[in-house]
Amino acid sequence: MFGPWWKLSMDTAMLAFESQAVIGLRMAKLAAGGAGAQAEMQRMVSEKMFAAGETAMLVASGGSTQSVVSGYRRKVRANQLRLTGTR
Repeated sequence: MFGPWWKLSMDTAMLAFESQAVIGLRMAKLAAGGAGAQAEMQRMVSEKMFAAGETAMLVASGGSTQSVVSGYRRKVRANQLRLTGTR
């Protein structure tokens, strides 16, 4: 009974923590300035616009809240790996 609710709650909490880590990494990159900061800013804005459109399509086609959160977590993890250089 509580399984799906619990998973969604935990995934949403993890998304919040992981997002904060990426925000910190991006702020450090932006604070450094230069071409890398400009590229990161453009990437950040375009990613957000694409993610919003993708989410709208997913929800319109019957996607669940869990699938939206999972998709965002996947994108956030990819950004964290890219920004830390572990990818």
